[in-house]
Amino acid sequence: QLEEETIYLREEIKLNSNFEEIISRSDVFRKVLRQVEQVAATDSTVLIQGETGTGKELIARALHNNSDRSNRSLVTVNCAALPSEMIESELFGHVKGAFTSANKDRAGKFEAANGGTIFLDEVGDMSLSAQAKVLRALQESKISRVGSDKDIKVNVRVIAATNKDLKKEIEEKKFREDLYHRLAVILIEVPPLNERRDDIPLLVNFFAEKITTEQGVNPKTFSDAALKLLKEYNWTGNIRELRNVVERLIILGGSEVSEEDVRLFASK
Repeated sequence: QLEEETIYLREEIKLNSNFEEIISRSDVFRKVLRQVEQVAATDSTVLIQGETGTGKELIARALHNNSDRSNRSLVTVNCAALPSEMIESELFGHVKGAFTSANKDRAGKFEAANGGTIFLDEVGDMSLSAQAKVLRALQESKISRVGSDKDIKVNVRVIAATNKDLKKEIEEKKFREDLYHRLAVILIEVPPLNERRDDIPLLVNFFAEKITTEQGVNPKTFSDAALKLLKEYNWTGNIRELRNVVERLIILGGSEVSEEDVRLFASK
């Protein structure tokens, strides 16, 4: 029954909204999906806020896939993964000779996303100088490569995400207030998994099906007691942590994952 319900919800959400891999029956998350539906077809900038592992990139993808830009690229930049000295070159490109290793001209992510969408993940980790250039791109639809004073017109929708309190970052002079207001034209707050516990059995079943296919192992079911215990866990790592736990239980648990399996392997 749970498997049938998961398949039904997946197909219903996909049919109505084309939201790939988003599974939910909780009211709190359905409100997020309704907001995505309202916003997707516009070109408004969107700021997605939520804890690490809550699925902010899935929301960004749903926004892009349901927009008029869906036939063009969705270009993702993880701002937290880039050293501060590299982020401007990554976003805006550079010209030959702009710095020591710049041995040829190179287009940046904004140019790659022209006509489509750029997703600035963990935007709160962006340097202040890069923030100023992103603000200019939003205000004037222009960028310039590092080492060049030539303007390049771009037509890009910007979606950003963060797990930080940007208002606090503004108070500490780590984030530009003017950029915050430009990004947060539409603010979407993704709830943590602990606020949508009714979704946990559905997500467990969805991940179990996916993982058994990926790993080439025999399908496994989860006992009612195992699912009940998983619903009670404090998922500080959110959906990402849940997926990792399901993978561990699929590989190490019994043919039917039991409550004892959860106690043994879920908190490792």
